[in-house]
Amino acid sequence: MAALTMFAALTLNAQVKPGIEVLEESGFRGLEGKRVGLVTNPSGVDSRLRSTIDILNAAPEVNLKKLFAPEHGVRGDIYAGGRVEDGKDPVTGLPVFSVYGAHRKPTPEMLSGLDVVIYDIQDVGSRSYTFISTLGLVMRACAEQDIEVMVLDRPNPLGGNKVEGCLVEDGFHSFVSEFKIPYIYGLTVGELAVLINEEGLNCGEKGNEAPLKCKLEVVPMEGWNRNMLYADTGLPWVLPSPNIPYPQTAIDYPSAGIAGEFQGYLNIGIGYTLPFEVFAAEWIDAEKLKARLESYDIPGVAFRTIHFKPFSGSSQGKMLHGVQYHYTDFEAACCTLTQFYVMQAVNELYPSKNPFKLSQGRLAMFDKVCGTDYVRRTFEKRLKVEDIKDFWSKDVEDFKELSSKYLMYD
Repeated sequence: MAALTMFAALTLNAQVKPGIEVLEESGFRGLEGKRVGLVTNPSGVDSRLRSTIDILNAAPEVNLKKLFAPEHGVRGDIYAGGRVEDGKDPVTGLPVFSVYGAHRKPTPEMLSGLDVVIYDIQDVGSRSYTFISTLGLVMRACAEQDIEVMVLDRPNPLGGNKVEGCLVEDGFHSFVSEFKIPYIYGLTVGELAVLINEEGLNCGEKGNEAPLKCKLEVVPMEGWNRNMLYADTGLPWVLPSPNIPYPQTAIDYPSAGIAGEFQGYLNIGIGYTLPFEVFAAEWIDAEKLKARLESYDIPGVAFRTIHFKPFSGSSQGKMLHGVQYHYTDFEAACCTLTQFYVMQAVNELYPSKNPFKLSQGRLAMFDKVCGTDYVRRTFEKRLKVEDIKDFWSKDVEDFKELSSKYLMYD
């Protein structure tokens, strides 16, 4: 009875129906008589935490044939960065094909015998998160084989209004910046899929192949609007990857993840209970860093001092000192610039701790995540946010205008 009560509470609290529920309530319309593949991970669940894999596999109307495993695997049993292998799903017995191992794009052999491939993964709303790159490569592979793609839509945990960062430039496309979109793009994964398909952005992992258009259907959510953060949806959050344990972490990820590309510099909470939510090091005076950041009067963000010992990672067991940040006005804040303000403050207090000199081997990845080398080449000269701020925001309004054609929700 306790389990039934918990599921009932989850359902009652949900203000939003994700695409998988809408699909199920339609009697799985569009899948009749078709052989189905599914790209998903543990975040692909309904409001009662039933896995999309299990829902589709149990449905008499659905002929689920194959599963495709992105980063971390379909059941989430592969840790961050770990190689995902082909295998068999232990629950359903279905064959699992890896798209985060030897292949990141499904091969014709993997897709053989399928009529439609479904995508159902909770997005985090940031360009460098690899699951949307997987989506693009699946769409491209299916276009080549004349196979349909169906995206089961889910909320963008950052809402549907926030757009930040420059577009990816030619020469800087990669698995962490596959599409010519801003770093925070303000679209649901279904809306993004349509934009990719219609605007010819589906140009392969390196962005240098001719765009291909697949036959695409998006199953929309019910009850979601653009002003909703994830907490407003009433849906349970299932971490899409190990370091995104909570909806708040999806907001924190673009605020600290770029700075996190440096090694031997700042701990951003990975290995502790606050991933992407702090900036700390052994050598930092927390009060001085907080005071310096407060002197900038950064819109929408507040800082507090913090002291902690990570449980794992290169700083395991070391006492670190720094700041935790909080968004007091999410709409006014420029999340992605938070980490650059921190780097500016750290440089002013500790000029010998230059991240670009400490992490020479990570500069190429930093450029890939930024989608350009302009940010690095300009910022490393003085480590002043004012030097990159206009460039970082230069494409925002044009992208909002472009993407407005593909908005499915008010």
